[in-house]
Amino acid sequence: MPSEIEYYDETSRNYNELHGEEQLNKLRIIADHIEIKTSDSLLDVGCGSGLSAQVFKCNITGIDPSEELLKKCPFKTIQASAESIPFPDHSFNVVIAVTCIHNFSNIKKGLEEIRRVGKNKFAFSILKKSAKLNEIELLISKYFRISKRIEEEKDIIFVCS
Repeated sequence: MPSEIEYYDETSRNYNELHGEEQLNKLRIIADHIEIKTSDSLLDVGCGSGLSAQVFKCNITGIDPSEELLKKCPFKTIQASAESIPFPDHSFNVVIAVTCIHNFSNIKKGLEEIRRVGKNKFAFSILKKSAKLNEIELLISKYFRISKRIEEEKDIIFVCS
């Protein structure tokens, strides 16, 4: 069985056809619930192929462990994991992580890193069917103030500060 990174590298060519519509829907829901200015800096953790550029009109930077997906991104990217985000504290106005936290090798460390590099606007979507859903929700509520919890078809979206 391939690792998560191998899976995303292998499916990168068809990623948008496989997951694009579903991911764009979640990104639009997030955009409807977070005020983002064109001057804001946004970190897209687990940015995949860069679909967030179709929704957010600001200064986007993406990180993802999949080198092949990063090649598709229309914005600045760095190959990195959430557990070791290569930016100084409070570098981004907004940090999003869409349907990727369940893939973190260390969820607690990944959320601590997101908290560290973000200022005060965060959004996460978690697969409802993830075996790690309860753990992730507990950790989000530990490190962030949840202002909205939105049930979407396949995910729960958390808007936080």
